[in-house]
Amino acid sequence: MNHMTPRTIETISQDGILARNKVLRQTYILLGMNVLFSALCAYAGMLMNIGRINPLIAIVALVGLSIAIRANRTNGLGIVLLFALTGFLGLYIANVLNLFVAYGMGSVVVKALVGTGIIFFGLSAYVLFTGTNFTFLGAFLFTGLLVAFLAGLGAMFFNMTALSVAVSAAFLVIFSGFVLYDTSRIIEGEETNYISATLELFLDIFNIFVSLLNILSAFNRN
Repeated sequence: MNHMTPRTIETISQDGILARNKVLRQTYILLGMNVLFSALCAYAGMLMNIGRINPLIAIVALVGLSIAIRANRTNGLGIVLLFALTGFLGLYIANVLNLFVAYGMGSVVVKALVGTGIIFFGLSAYVLFTGTNFTFLGAFLFTGLLVAFLAGLGAMFFNMTALSVAVSAAFLVIFSGFVLYDTSRIIEGEETNYISATLELFLDIFNIFVSLLNILSAFNRN
């Protein structure tokens, strides 16, 4: 026989809300720290004039660290690995940022940073304040990501600038959708670990920033 009373159900519901709010709070604190650390690493890389890192090495490092972070998401090593990943991505993009500055396009970097902040906070706030559930977007986003990735490989292989810009626009839309999706997963209680949640949101932010850089630079070329 079920002895759950309305009072018991209310208590369970409140406990669930408190747990989700705790994950959300921890996620945003850790995310802010990692964004700042990645930015500092990018700045340090610019000062040290770090050369171009092989994209294949970057992909292997990104995938390897992401797997290791998820495997250690319940202990302190996961946080250490997360900072290692975000710091590496900061160093990885330092060479690109130096090129923008060298060609007098530093304003593009600033616009991309501002745009990334507006997109992320705007979309996150929309989910938080409206309570709209966007977890249904998961399958569409992953399919779109695969198609955009393959199109990006084609643009790179055939050196098609127009297609490259179109792919960047697609990535911008897709990872903006992932911000809605990943934030909704936390609110709906599907994501209960703040380390893995931070990883997903950071990758969303990083890809939005890179996409904006590519798009804005395309419109600023002579």
